[in-house]
Amino acid sequence: MRALLVYPDIPDTFWSFKHILKFIRKRAAHVPLGLLTVASMMPRKWQLKLVDMNVEKLCDELIEWADLVFIGAMVVQKESVQQVLNICKRLGKKTVAGGPLFTSVPEQYQDVDHLVLNEAEITFHQFLEDLQNGNPQHLYQSEEKPDITKTPLPRWDLINMNYYASMSIQYSRGCPYDCEFCDIVKLNGRRPRVKTSQQMIQEFDILYNMGWRGRCFIVDDNFIGNKVKVKSVLRDLIPWQKARNYPFSLFTEASVNLSEDQELMSLMTEAGFDSVFLGLETPAEECLVECGKHQNTSKDLVEAVKTIQRNGMEVMGGFIIGFDNDPPNIFERQVKFIQSSGVVKAMIGLLNAIPGTKLYQRLQAEGRLIDSCTGDNCDGSLNFIPKMDVETIRAGYQAVLDRIYSPREYYQRVLEFLKEYKPIRKKRIDRLEIRAFFSSILYLGILEKGKIYYWKLLINALVFHRAAFGEAVSSALFGYHFRKLLSK
Repeated sequence: MRALLVYPDIPDTFWSFKHILKFIRKRAAHVPLGLLTVASMMPRKWQLKLVDMNVEKLCDELIEWADLVFIGAMVVQKESVQQVLNICKRLGKKTVAGGPLFTSVPEQYQDVDHLVLNEAEITFHQFLEDLQNGNPQHLYQSEEKPDITKTPLPRWDLINMNYYASMSIQYSRGCPYDCEFCDIVKLNGRRPRVKTSQQMIQEFDILYNMGWRGRCFIVDDNFIGNKVKVKSVLRDLIPWQKARNYPFSLFTEASVNLSEDQELMSLMTEAGFDSVFLGLETPAEECLVECGKHQNTSKDLVEAVKTIQRNGMEVMGGFIIGFDNDPPNIFERQVKFIQSSGVVKAMIGLLNAIPGTKLYQRLQAEGRLIDSCTGDNCDGSLNFIPKMDVETIRAGYQAVLDRIYSPREYYQRVLEFLKEYKPIRKKRIDRLEIRAFFSSILYLGILEKGKIYYWKLLINALVFHRAAFGEAVSSALFGYHFRKLLSK
């Protein structure tokens, strides 16, 4: 059997970072970890090829080579998915598809020959058994949550690591919180399932032995969903990192209650974590209550962010406009919230109802759904009728974007971050980072409007925050990506 695994193109979004990849000579920010893991579940006698359309083109010859074409995708990739399906149909090739996109809306993909949904450790094995018996079905679904201590190691040999800015490892699945707008609980459940320390060390060993050095994304829904177990893993990871002089700098996603656990923050930074993404959402507590984000209520969110920054981790943040309870001044409050927190990489989007979420079900029952979800947090789309006037929301949202991504406000936010940030250790600087620094001088310090703010940042960082100078340069480059995204 010849199997072609295809990871469709991700459009230009907040998370794609396409506009700064050229500075470090990379083609994509992240690897297709799901497909690499599924590849490990395929029979060893199969011939496998993987095409990540974010780093290379998908040509007809490769599809013609394959007996089956496997597609894994998120909602944001749906436009590229349809293009791949059209090519496969034109060439007469059978398709197998899975991942969050297909699991969320399987009824929209009846032209896929075999839909293998939910978690692959359960359904993919069922598909393989039926395929071997010559009777594969159209649809495979299961609510069973697999034991991920039995999940196989990814097939890293199927990709060229040099194309990517970061590698990825999964430690856990699931989140103990059930926010109304989030589909994680629907996909992966509320009880976090975790890998063992031995598994994690083995995955780190493989990447290290293959020569990888640099960024590594721990791709969990909520890395600290089970605090007791994650602390145990971190204690085992710390000596591994120390013995190799910290070859990996780690980042992940977590809930804001991280700021309340000093031991956990210390363990994370000692293990090599230097940044974390938090769903901060909104300064309006009535909106947090509305969406069930109770872990963010009754606390000073700005101080929570600064606590984490002072403990050696940059905070990336997600923010949302469009809640039913948004007050008229929400736009100005969001700007103030973001600026005062020093969250440099601030992803602010309009609320969207993702299929399968409690929000989707509520809005559907209220007759307020009007469109499908794009999956792009920051494209300005709304797929439901909001309580606030639509044009007011769109105009206000655009005004927020113009403010927080403008050179003046953006560089002010970087300086606010640097005031609090206390790096735990000195980072090594490689040749790609040196090249990125000189590229930043050309693009941000010479060619771009607002260059005066860039130079103020560099001088300030060099004089007052020398230990975090690398973070200052990196933040400046990310600002370039955000402004390019805004100008589309």
